[in-house]
Order: sequence, then C-alpha cells, then structure tokens
Amino acid sequence: MAPSPLDTLNMPTYEIQDLPTSKDNENVDQDTCLENSEALGTSLPHPDGFFGEAKTYGGAFVPPALIPIMQEVDKAYQVYKKDPVFLKHLYLLRRDFVGRPSPVFHCRQLSKKLGGAQIYLKREDLNHTGSHKINHCLGECLLAKRMGKKKVIAETSAGQHGVALATCAALCNLECEIHMGGRDVRKEWPNVRRMQVLGATVVPALAGQQSLKEAVDAAFEAYIANPEEMLFCIGSTVGPHPFPMMVRDFQAVVGFEAKKQFAERTGKLPDYLMACVGGGCNSLGLFTAFLEDEDVKMVGVEPAGRGLTLGQGHHSATLTLGKPSVIHGMKCYTLLDEETGEPAPIYCCASGLHYPAVGPQHSFFKDSGRVEYQTATDKEVVNAFFELSRSDGIIPALESSHAVAYAIKLAPTLSEDKTILVNLSGRGDKDTDYVCDVYGSEYGISMEGLLAGPPQQNEA
Repeated sequence: MAPSPLDTLNMPTYEIQDLPTSKDNENVDQDTCLENSEALGTSLPHPDGFFGEAKTYGGAFVPPALIPIMQEVDKAYQVYKKDPVFLKHLYLLRRDFVGRPSPVFHCRQLSKKLGGAQIYLKREDLNHTGSHKINHCLGECLLAKRMGKKKVIAETSAGQHGVALATCAALCNLECEIHMGGRDVRKEWPNVRRMQVLGATVVPALAGQQSLKEAVDAAFEAYIANPEEMLFCIGSTVGPHPFPMMVRDFQAVVGFEAKKQFAERTGKLPDYLMACVGGGCNSLGLFTAFLEDEDVKMVGVEPAGRGLTLGQGHHSATLTLGKPSVIHGMKCYTLLDEETGEPAPIYCCASGLHYPAVGPQHSFFKDSGRVEYQTATDKEVVNAFFELSRSDGIIPALESSHAVAYAIKLAPTLSEDKTILVNLSGRGDKDTDYVCDVYGSEYGISMEGLLAGPPQQNEA
C-alpha cells in the first residue's frame, strides 16, 4: 500500500477505509467551514487584512523583517485550506480527537425559573481539553506541520488556549512554548500543570500587569527571534493578518454546526446569539454562520468588571469604552490611558477576557451595527456561574459566564416563544477554586476544617 501523504509528516494517519470517499468530499469541504471572507456585501477581510469597505480595522502593522513571514503564513493558509488531504485530516481529527460536533442543550430548568425566552447552550465545554480553543489550535498545528515548522509558540491567559495548543502540538509531534502572565500562572495553576504534563514549556511573563497583554508581547518577541523554525499560534481573532482570519475560519465550525442543529431541533433559527468577547474568537465562531440571517440578533458581552463608572483599571469593556488604535500588529478598538495614550490598565474576574483590545472584525461589526455589544459585571457573572451550575448541572467558565449572565438578564424581558443560543465556550473546572475562595461564602460554600482547601500532598 502506498504511504499516506501524512506519513512523511510524522502525523497521525488514517487507513484508506477511514478517509471520506470522493462522494463525501463535498461534505468534508462544507463541514470544515473555512471559506468565510465574503459576507454582508464586503470582504472580511480584504487580501491586505483590512475589514469592510472603509478598511479601518485590521491590517498587519509589523516590523519590516516580519512582513515576508506574515505573507508566507497567509500564502500557506490559502493553499492548504483548499487542499483535500488537509481538509480530510482536519475533518477526521475534529470528529475523532476533538469530539465534534458538540451538542446543543436546552436549559429547561433555568429557562423555567427565569420565565420568558428559552435559553440554549452550544456545548463547546464538552470538547477535548474543555473549551473552544482546540478548534483553532488543531488547525494551526496541522498548518505548522505542513509548513515544515518544528515548533509552535503562543500566549495564554486562562490557560485554555495553552492547554489546547500543547495538546495539539503533542498530537502533531511539535515542540510547544507557551507564554503566560505571572498573575494568570498563579490564578490558573491547574492549567499550568496540564501544559507541562503535555510537554510544553511554560514561560511566565512578569512585566506590567503580568496578564494577557504582557504574555502576547513576550510571545511575539520570542517569535520574532526565530520565525523560520516556528509558527505563532495566536489564541484569538487578534494580531496581524492573517491571524484574525485564520482563527475565525477554524472557529466557524461552531456556528455552522449550531445552525443546522438548532433548525433540526426547533424548526427555526435562534432569535438571539450570545457569546462573551475578549479577543473575540468564540463569538465569531458562533456568529459567522448567521451573519446574513437578518432576523438573528447577535450580542457580544464584555467584562464590566467592578463597574464601568469606576474608570480604567476596573473593567475590560473595550468595544464599549475604547477607541481605535494600533496594538499587537492590528488596528482595532483599544482601551487607552487618557494621559499617556498607551494601553490602559484593565481588570476582569475572567483571565481569558483580561485584554485591553479586541479583534478587528468585532471592531468593524461595532461600527456597522451588525453585532450589539453589552457588558456584565463580576457580580452578575459569578451569579450566572452558580445559577447555571445549580439549575442545570453545568459549571461554566467565568469567560462563558459573561454571556450566560446577559442571557439571564435578557430572557425575562422576552416572550416564551423566543430563543437565545449561548456559546458555552468553556467549562469552569479551572475557576472553581478562585470562585469558591473569593465568593463562596455568599453561595453557601463551606470553607471550614477539612473543607478550607485542598490537602497538602505530604500529608499522611
């Protein structure tokens, strides 16, 4: 038997009988959902990476030495997203490794308790590694392997992207280096250990606020030093072109699945889509398939943190209060310090949304009005965390809880025949210790005696 084209890449292979037949090829192409750059009568993005007719947001603001590197990545992606072997491999690993399609779940008990609209969840928390992040990490690692790269490098905040990338790097026999803010290393310690178990090198970023921005800065600096050997696998729809486009395309499977599942289940499309917004990848993953369905309203939910009225350093509501600026190789809405013009200090209870900017496509959608942007405070988010956990037995990530919080606020104002589909982008295992330590007493969590915290490993 002739070797599979994947054998020479030292990657997981399938026997011939496992691969979709030529009769199925069209379905494979459709199910991979990578063609999403034309919608709403414009280019998303144009070939130069800018979004919309005005070309206000996006682009590739990088040092001259990186321009050919970005062009190389763009060219490779444009080739391989049409390559039958690449698409078949992506399709099969999504099915067999990630566990796609993820289900849609009707929160009957929460909906009944609230009254009004029916709340549904797209269960991305059930993916391998526990979040939506594996959707783009798998695509990025397959692309890195095809490009002949030996290593992948990235930033992470809550650790979900880092764990997903370390997982896919192990699968594809790639070295992996993850930069993570020191603040987040301490807060999300279990994910640090998961990355290390998977073979990744975790590098703490100790500058500034020791959060996501600093992790991105550090990872980009390391990448610039050796771009020929590695691929930057950015963790959201941010950064210089082609990264926002690539990550959006690899995430778009979420919405295309949900659109089909929801229609089969209810006979119609949802009235509202809802997702949290930090950089913007889980929300664009859900929204992309519905962009031209005018009756479907889309709501992105940002962190109001301790409260918007408290000023900078107390929230991460970039689209609500930010201004257009250039950061991390892209032009987008950014929270800026009023005195210095530099990125402002920010705050959010969810590490994955702790970012002073947002992706260029969301910036375009804010100006065009296609997506509505709202906020949720920490108090509302933690309440949603416990409400969903105790009403329907699903512990959501704090990031996802922002979207759940706004769904809880909106549902009672709508009639019972209306529907809200929330992208539950991650599970809350990583957040339970933090939530219980900080807020547990308000929700009846005992913290006394043996229940005060995890036992020390050296205890008998």
